[in-house]
Amino acid sequence: MLFSVSSYVPQRVLRTPPSPRAALLLLLALAGCGSPEGRTARDGAAADSAVTVTDDAGRTVTLPRPARRVVALIPSATETLFALGAGDRVVGRTDYDEAPEAQHLPSVGGGLTPSLETLLSLRPELVVAWEENKSPALRQRLEEQGIAVFALRTRDTTDVFLTIERLGHLVGHDQAADSLSRSIRAGLAEVRASVQNRPHPSVFYIVWNDPPMTTGPNTFLAQVIGVAGGRTLFPDVQADWPTVSLEEIVRRQPDVVVRPVGEQRAHSAALLRDAPGWRDLRAVREGRVVEVSADLMNRPGPHLAEAARAMRDALHPDLASERP
Repeated sequence: MLFSVSSYVPQRVLRTPPSPRAALLLLLALAGCGSPEGRTARDGAAADSAVTVTDDAGRTVTLPRPARRVVALIPSATETLFALGAGDRVVGRTDYDEAPEAQHLPSVGGGLTPSLETLLSLRPELVVAWEENKSPALRQRLEEQGIAVFALRTRDTTDVFLTIERLGHLVGHDQAADSLSRSIRAGLAEVRASVQNRPHPSVFYIVWNDPPMTTGPNTFLAQVIGVAGGRTLFPDVQADWPTVSLEEIVRRQPDVVVRPVGEQRAHSAALLRDAPGWRDLRAVREGRVVEVSADLMNRPGPHLAEAARAMRDALHPDLASERP
């Protein structure tokens, strides 16, 4: 195992080979302060006005006023709230939140199976949860206590911008949400323009190494690779996070292998050169295995443009040397 996807996978590091349930958890993957009243006024939303938004589970969520106490069970959503200037409204985090600004907050445990007792003790007005978690028990228990639950999906970059817009509305920071989205779009456009006239190498992104799992063409990771001047090795698959055979990877021969690194560092690029199948890849033998930050790449949130730059610099290192 090289690493497990975080943020979009609540269990950030799976320490044993994936069981069917662990594989399911993996497939779920793939985040400034000021006074609430002051920021709400600047954003043009009345502090006591009701807000209504439809979540990714198709349910309408209505709050009597913009939420002042929020717990997000998705690390990228936590990062988004801080990026919107609503960090003072975040009252809890999960064990998988890496954002430094959130580390002082109490943890409710995992994103899929948080401690209900701890969650309730934080008295949130709004809990942001995984749309992929099909169990209704958590939502039901929270709603019985008068706590609104907003379900999010994190599949592609469209979801990223929708999340920013809707979270901004739920906390009364609509203008901040517009500004953040414009900034991310401008950053992505800058990265795309910088590689416009360059060859686009085929990329095998290691989501999991045993069995090999990668990114499908309709995910935010594949889209980031495209913006950064690459192309996914498996553009023809239907699944978002397909498991593929080493034989097929060898047959397709990626130009570049991308290895996300984070907490799990035991399996280095050097070890791939000795691993059956992996050592048959020309990219591995010739040193075209590049590393990117797992925490940055695997969190579809406010750092999306930064992730695209990091991927661009990995695929086109001469452009990295040109950055000031």
